[in-house]
Amino acid sequence: MALKVFWTETALRQRNLIFEYWNERNGSVSYSLKLFGKIKERTDILKISPEIGKRTEHKNMRAVSLGHYSIFYQFDTSKIVITAFWDNRQEPKKLLKSLKRG
Repeated sequence: MALKVFWTETALRQRNLIFEYWNERNGSVSYSLKLFGKIKERTDILKISPEIGKRTEHKNMRAVSLGHYSIFYQFDTSKIVITAFWDNRQEPKKLLKSLKRG
């Protein structure tokens, strides 16, 4: 049975800021829609195979890559919680702060 996916407020804010950046930069929502579709595909895979993500140094945290982005998450027997959606080109120290707030 597939797990349910939940996004933290932090992860949603990060994702939405990335969408806003691309919408403004490109003057269109087409790239954001494409990225949204790729995120959906990846989280659908996680629902079925949550252990595919690489373990991180943070307790019970895993990450999967999505091009220039990473999806950080935790899971148990009933759900997956997306804790961060990160543009890997950003300063890593910002990510550490984000994961600690989770």
